[in-house]
Amino acid sequence: MNIYVGNLPFKITQDELRDLFSPFGAVDRVNVVTDRETGRARGFGFVEMANDDESRAAIEGLNGQEVDGRALTVNEAKPREPRR
Repeated sequence: MNIYVGNLPFKITQDELRDLFSPFGAVDRVNVVTDRETGRARGFGFVEMANDDESRAAIEGLNGQEVDGRALTVNEAKPREPRR
């Protein structure tokens, strides 16, 4: 399952995001979205986990949790719509 993680602190690294999700199960892939020009994190990212039960547990356990004073928004990622 691909999981959207919003309201991330701008200084978070991919390793730190992986560490947040690891207690819930195996994390396959992590992507903190960054600005192309500045390289700074844009405040959201995606985590991919193979096991749906572990993914749901991570969503329930982390949604609303505070990280560096910011309450995370965690839910199942929706497919990206094609650009015009």
